[in-house]
This record gives sequence, C-alpha cells and structure tokens, in this order.
Amino acid sequence: QVQLVESGGGLVQAGGSLRLSCAASGRTFSNYAMGWFRQAPGKEREFVAAINRSGGSTYYADSVKGRFTISRDNAKNTVYLQMDSLKPEDTANYYCAAEYVPGAGVVVTLSQYDHWGQGTQVTVSS
Repeated sequence: QVQLVESGGGLVQAGGSLRLSCAASGRTFSNYAMGWFRQAPGKEREFVAAINRSGGSTYYADSVKGRFTISRDNAKNTVYLQMDSLKPEDTANYYCAAEYVPGAGVVVTLSQYDHWGQGTQVTVSS
C-alpha cells in the first residue's frame, strides 16, 4: 500500500501561480506512475496531468496544457504540479494518484489508479 499526502493548495488571484506537492510513502516510489486529478463542486473528477515512473514522459489535459507542469523527484518520493496562469475555472479540489506499473508509460484514466490522496483545495479568484 502506498500513502499519498497532498499540500500546497490555497487561494490565489487569476493569473497567479501555485505549486502542489504530493508526498508518497509505503512502497518504492519509482515503481509508480503518478497523476493529478481535480474535482470541482457538482462535477466529476477529471484528469489533469500524468507522469511516468522515471519522469521522462508526461501527459496533460488540453485545458491545462502550456500552463501546468508535472514533475517528480524520486529521491524525495514526491510529485509536483506547478500551476501558472491560473484561471477561476481551475478552482477545484486537487488529488494525486499512484498506480504500480511495470513499464515506462503514463496512466491517464481515473479508474486505473488504485491509490489516492485526500486532496488539497485550490481556489482562483477573478
């Protein structure tokens, strides 16, 4: 079992930046593909970004491409989401997720992830 704890959320004005962190424990972090998802009130949880085990491959939702950057530090067992040029529509609870994968691919489907954090709230004011 891998445990995930997100941090870094908060209130920011439109156009501002935040960096989310997700600290993992319990298993070998470098064996897990990681992802970020978000859920706004009244909406379904949606994919934001994913990164493979080594950090060499990433994938983004169209809505955040060019504004968000996912990265990981396997030595620190942490995955990050750098969010720039934030918009009010980015307001949501952000979750990180982990999935054990034997290969080098990214995982972008919510249902494929077995391990989830508790979420961190991001609010972007206009």
